[in-house]
Amino acid sequence: MGPGVVDHVGVQVISARVEGWIPTLTGLSVRQFGKLVWIVGSRVGDRSVPGRPWGLPLVDRVLLVAVCYRTNLTYRQVGLLFGISKSAARVQDFLCK
Repeated sequence: MGPGVVDHVGVQVISARVEGWIPTLTGLSVRQFGKLVWIVGSRVGDRSVPGRPWGLPLVDRVLLVAVCYRTNLTYRQVGLLFGISKSAARVQDFLCK
């Protein structure tokens, strides 16, 4: 997959910034994934809401949900892949159902 994104602890994590992850993990082409992000962004946006800010940008949140739907990974595993806690992964997936 080439160089990835490194989180604050120095661990490589998955991000939509590396386009090679998108077809591998979601089954969508980069173009289809871009359309999906645009649709989600137009409906919910990245608007500020009260409370704690999101740990991931919108494009990575969409990728996280697509990975949860496509794979049989636990929230703990998905959290490790994206560099967030399992609770944060669960919340982000739960909000999309």
